[in-house]
Amino acid sequence: MTGEPMRLFRESPEDPFSIDHAASAVVDHRGTLVGWGQRAEVLLGHRAEEVLGRPAIEALVDPGDRGRVTEAAAACLRTRGWFGVVPVVHRDGHRVRMGVRARCVTREEPFAEWFLVGAPAEDVAQWETDRSVLEALFRRSPIGLAVHAPDLRVLRVNRAIAGIGGIAPEEARGHRIGDFLVDEDAETIDSRLRQVLETGHPMIFTEQSCRLRTDPRRERFVSVSAFRLEDSTGEVLGVTQLVEDVTERHRARLRLALINEAGARIGTTLDVGTTARELVEVLVPELADCATVDLLEPVSRGEEPSQDGFGPVRREAAKSVVAGAKGVLHPVGDLIHFAPDTPQGTCLAEKRPVLVAHVEGSLGMSAVAQERAARAAALGVHSVMMVPLAARGLVLGFVTLWRARTPEPFESDDLTLADEFAARAAVCIDNARRYTQQHQAALSLQCRLLPGELPELSAVDVAHQYIPAGAVEGVGGDWFDVIPLSGARVALVVGDVIGHGLDAAATMGRLRTAVHTLAELDLDPEEVLSHLDDLVHRLAAEQEVNSRDFPNDQATGASCLYAVYDPVSGRCSLARAGHPPPALVTPEGRVSFPDLPAGPPLGLGGLPFEGTELELPEDSVLALYTNGLIHTRGSDIDAALARLAQELSGPARPLEEMSKAVVKALLPAQPTDDVALLLARTRVLPPDRVATWTLPAEAQAAGQARALMTEQLSAWQLDEMVFATELIVSELVTNAYRYGGGPVTLRLILGPCLICEVSDTSSTAPHLRRARSTDEGGRGLFLVAQLTERWGTRYGREGKTVWTEQSLPPTPSPG
Repeated sequence: MTGEPMRLFRESPEDPFSIDHAASAVVDHRGTLVGWGQRAEVLLGHRAEEVLGRPAIEALVDPGDRGRVTEAAAACLRTRGWFGVVPVVHRDGHRVRMGVRARCVTREEPFAEWFLVGAPAEDVAQWETDRSVLEALFRRSPIGLAVHAPDLRVLRVNRAIAGIGGIAPEEARGHRIGDFLVDEDAETIDSRLRQVLETGHPMIFTEQSCRLRTDPRRERFVSVSAFRLEDSTGEVLGVTQLVEDVTERHRARLRLALINEAGARIGTTLDVGTTARELVEVLVPELADCATVDLLEPVSRGEEPSQDGFGPVRREAAKSVVAGAKGVLHPVGDLIHFAPDTPQGTCLAEKRPVLVAHVEGSLGMSAVAQERAARAAALGVHSVMMVPLAARGLVLGFVTLWRARTPEPFESDDLTLADEFAARAAVCIDNARRYTQQHQAALSLQCRLLPGELPELSAVDVAHQYIPAGAVEGVGGDWFDVIPLSGARVALVVGDVIGHGLDAAATMGRLRTAVHTLAELDLDPEEVLSHLDDLVHRLAAEQEVNSRDFPNDQATGASCLYAVYDPVSGRCSLARAGHPPPALVTPEGRVSFPDLPAGPPLGLGGLPFEGTELELPEDSVLALYTNGLIHTRGSDIDAALARLAQELSGPARPLEEMSKAVVKALLPAQPTDDVALLLARTRVLPPDRVATWTLPAEAQAAGQARALMTEQLSAWQLDEMVFATELIVSELVTNAYRYGGGPVTLRLILGPCLICEVSDTSSTAPHLRRARSTDEGGRGLFLVAQLTERWGTRYGREGKTVWTEQSLPPTPSPG
């Protein structure tokens, strides 16, 4: 005690044997009362003068209880002390049960005296209960208990908290928390205990890390409660903390939080690679130091895996927090083959998780890391598990998890958690795979339904944009088309089928095929729309019949704009069926919207369509578009048309640039309707590339036609085509003279090919037939068909025109 100040300790007011609470008496060796305390008079009512000098058993004990008291006195003599409960008579006659402690006091003479201290038995029993509870807390309680002095030195710890530190309880006395825990964790606990000491506010169930200096790499978590110790006068004696090891509970809570986090982070997109990356992001570093996702090769392409679930896998994702892991892991995208007897092969073939808690020796490491086993061992890889990715009865691949930096090996709880993650991710990956498969099918369908590379034409230059609604399925019901026609003309088509997705795309494909067929007939635009109207009406009737089998089918309906441009005359014929009018841009950059009769939408049936003819100067731009371009949510149509005109106006620029500018200016990031835009810049064939003659309906017409044709081909430097063209012209002009009547018109057009047209006033179509060996005629049109690339007949208001197209000879190279 040298150097330490004297401290005055006060008795607890709850102590029944304290000076202020206990009754005291002294009995000599004969059993006579020779001392009587003031508190004894208060508790039992007997005054000192009434009991002093009398035998204690006679003055204080009822005759019926004297046998029990005599036995207690004998025991006290034998052990020279006693503690128990005895019945005592109060002055007013009732019995009082008293807890009594007896101690032998030896004097100089050979006789002893007995000092007795007593208190009501109920108070003594409660006090003893409290003392036994306190003793149990330090000796048998599973909850850690530590008492600290005001300077936070350890005064006493129980066995539970000593067991956490791996020491005996008496070894902790006089030490500080920092002597057992790593500095970071010790400072946290010290600061919180000081706060309890200073404020008096208790700390309740506060979780924190508790890493021992003897094993700092092992994670341990404890729940700490603390309260300040004070004596009866309020003086601070220290602080007591209760400590419970909650490592497993903490890990379980982390696992639950990880599962919830996985539900939010895995499967945010319908992309296989993204879903795999999301899985490893969740697993590392919370569960593993390294994680990889390997999918069976068909799955990575969006295809269905084989039923046996075994084969080469492609690495889809990898993440590691271990330095140098890249030298061990196969890169993302690599195709990997695993032998059936490896843990990975077992995981795939048997569709079950595999846990290798302790990777031992080079053999075990080679089974896990194959040819990179040595590098994996150098990284300290010591525990591995593989979990299959299985969904809907199919194995899609597996997840591999490593631990190298974390010292604890994987346990069965870790395997269960990883299996839960893998099950969630597998469903998301399978959904993504199915979506990829359907998306590829939809894109393939769209590629087949819409035109691919547009043909190079002498009539127009074209550019187009197609944006399906939402850009999710990649297909829609809008379409556009550029169809070459006879006489160097071109048909420009834009249509809009009601709805989106595959239903609308299928209807669009049927309508587009019908438009091509009708275009080949060289009908006027209004006639084409009339035929399309009949077709859509029939399709709607078919759909109504099939509505019971396909109740979710979209209603069949469409709008269409059909235009035919002639580069020889520079004129354009147009008709529309419930479709927005085209925009016309002059060569000077001024924009207008021609007043074109609207016409009813396709499918109403029986209503007429009207056509309009416009004269388009060379380098005019005709903009055809579908309704989705100008009908956007929250936008006025007039304002949208004004923005369209603004984007199209101005100095001439490339059509591709114009089309992209229009889409960017008028469409939101995710349009709610399909959009098709077709821009066509007109050309006019120069007069020197078109030759026209009117021949009289007489027998010499064929000869005149050959002479005029030969002269013109020479002027065009196409002498090598004269022979074949003579045969063609002779046959067509002769047929016109024989069967047509009236004057015959011959026209030659030099474009990408040589076009020959013969017109007459008859509406009778020529027919190709195979002549027999004995026939004298009937071979003319057969020869025409053999000598040309294409040939056909179109009808006008005053007769017909038979036309042919011949390929031009290749231009000789300068060499």
